[in-house]
Order: sequence, then structure tokens, then C-alpha cells
Amino acid sequence: MPLLTPSTRTPRRRTPGPAARFGAALAAALLAVLLGPPAAGEAAPRPAPSADPGAVRWAVQPSGPGGPTGRNYFTYDLAPGDTVTDHVGVTNLGDRPLTFAVYGTDAYTTTDGAFALLPSDRAATDVGAWIGVERRSWTVPPGRRADIPFRLTVPRDATPGDHTGGVIAAVAQDGVTADGQRVRLDQRIAARVYLRVAGEVRPAVTVESVRVDYDTPLNPIGRADLTVTYRIRNSGNVRVGGTGAVVVDGPGGWTLSRTSPVDLPELLPGAEFTVTERVTGVPPALRLTATVDLAPTTVDTALPPVRRTASVWAPPWLLLAALAAAGAWLHLRRRRRRPTSAAPSTTPGPASVSEPSAAPAGPADASGAPVAGTAEPPAGGTAAGAR
Repeated sequence: MPLLTPSTRTPRRRTPGPAARFGAALAAALLAVLLGPPAAGEAAPRPAPSADPGAVRWAVQPSGPGGPTGRNYFTYDLAPGDTVTDHVGVTNLGDRPLTFAVYGTDAYTTTDGAFALLPSDRAATDVGAWIGVERRSWTVPPGRRADIPFRLTVPRDATPGDHTGGVIAAVAQDGVTADGQRVRLDQRIAARVYLRVAGEVRPAVTVESVRVDYDTPLNPIGRADLTVTYRIRNSGNVRVGGTGAVVVDGPGGWTLSRTSPVDLPELLPGAEFTVTERVTGVPPALRLTATVDLAPTTVDTALPPVRRTASVWAPPWLLLAALAAAGAWLHLRRRRRRPTSAAPSTTPGPASVSEPSAAPAGPADASGAPVAGTAEPPAGGTAAGAR
């Protein structure tokens, strides 16, 4: 018998029927009519406001003594030693007075290509240090704008080319973090400053490195993604932009794929930026070559194209394995069909007969046969026993 274990069951509640639900709703309605509206001073609950009435909002823009001039940025072309006076408009869009810290600072290009300004705890050393404001603190009433004058003085030893920064209006407020700690928040809005110092202009863009990654598919007719990562640097003295594309070639310059041109961020002098392009559907063509093709531009003109290549092996492994197996099979088959070479013959051939050597000449009889036992007497003597 199976082992039974005791279990506890919750009693099933009986769901009221439609008539019971209708009766409960009718009783609630009658009770509300009998009780009447809420008594005076008992306000009905209201939804919480959607926005914080104490939030600060403001705007910063290039301006003049009489108000905004329609410029998007502060743009100047000055020579070393020149001075220009301008105005920045700071508008308080909130419902209470705000006190702003107004000052200049330097700009830089972030690693992801964004335009950024130095944090408040870093002192400016370039165009931001050349901007002077009459005073740092300015209080603006709610709904009003203050056109604050400042002066930009270019040092006599300033280097030619582009110098970029911004005029900042910052508001400092006390805040509380998620864990309850009190912090000082520095909220900043700025208007950009683009200064071109007169002198020799040297626009230049360099592709410093190119890396190619490819995950070769096993299927020789398959496709895979090829990733190209390259780093570009503004090695000149003016800001540059432009477009970049990647071309993928196989053996013999056979073009397999290319990407559409993408816009490059604005690179300030000395800035660098890393681009990653993913090229889809690339076949394993044994050897793949990726060419980075840049079309850089400045605010004035286009620059000569910049190209750099890198390669990666992409062998079709399955096809190579099949070819190797076929080659090994053909080699074995040819060896089996090759005839066996004949062994050296052991059948005796005709015996060689040596010719006898000629006998030494001696006395002969009348027939010419030599006479046995005769000898030539020595010269000048007689034969023994002759009488």
C-alpha cells in the first residue's frame, strides 16, 4: 500500500453570487446618500503634484547689452594680445530668486566623443582662464534674465589654432542621497566658446590603431560578423569632424562588404576617439583585410582622406579539412596502384672462358711443334756430351 501522509487543507470560500453583489452595491449607495457630503474642513484627498514647485530651472545663452543676439555659441577670431567684451544671458525660469556662480572654464572631448567642460574642482589653463567676469556671484529674480558682461583677453604667447571652453552659470544646492546622506549639488549650464587664434593652422587626423576580430564559421559557405575597432586622434591644432567607413576585402582585392559612412564627433585638438564597427555577413575568405577610410573636415574645408588597414586570417576549416582528407585518400590510392620493381636475377648465365696465354717461343720440329727437353745452348759454348 502506498504511504499516506497527513495534509492540511484550507476550507474553500463560497463566492457570492450576482444577486448578493448587487445587493451590497445598492446598500453602499444608500448609505452614502444618507450620510451626505463631507463636513466642512474635511477636504477630500488630492493627487500629489506632478512637479516639485521648488525645482530650479534656468537657461544660459550668448547675449548682448540689450538681450539675446540669436547666436548659438560664442565664436571669435582673435590675434594674440587682443581683447573682446561680450555678454552671457542667464534666465531664471523658476519661481524664486536664484544665485548663480558665473565663470569660464576649458572644454575637452570625452572618451565617447561628447563635448564636456572641466569639473568645478579643476582650474582652467586655456581659454577658460582667459575669461574674466566682473564678479563671480549673481542673483537673478524669478522670471527675469541678467545679461552679465565678461572680457576675453588672448595672451600674447597663445598658440595658433582653436581653443574651446564655455561660460558657466552654476547653482549649488544641498541635497540628500538615497541612503540619507546630505550632499552639495553643483548644477551647471554653459554656453560654448570657440576661439581661433591667428597663426599657422595645421589640421591633421591620425588613425593610431586598427584591430580586426572575426569568428570563423565552420560552414565554408556560411557568414559571420567582423568587428573593426580603430582609434583616431586629432593631431593638429584645429577642431575636426567628418565621416568614417570600413571596407572589407578578400584575397586579390575582392571587396566583400563595406559599411555606410558614420559621422565622427567633433574632436578638439589633442583629443582621441575609439570607433567600433560591426560588419555583418562576411564569408570566411581565407584572408580578410579591413580598410578604415576617413573623410575628415574642419569648420573651413575638407581634408585629404586618411586610410589604414589591418588583416585577419579566416580559413574555411571544414573545406580545408575536406581537401586534406581527399588529398590523403588520393595519395594512398596512387601508392597502391604503383607496380612492384623486379628483383635482381639469380639465373646462371654462360660461363666466361679465359683465353690461354701464348706459350713462350722455343725450338720446334719440322711440323712446328716444340721439341721437349731441348734447350738453347748458352752463347759461345758447346753442348754437353757432344763429341
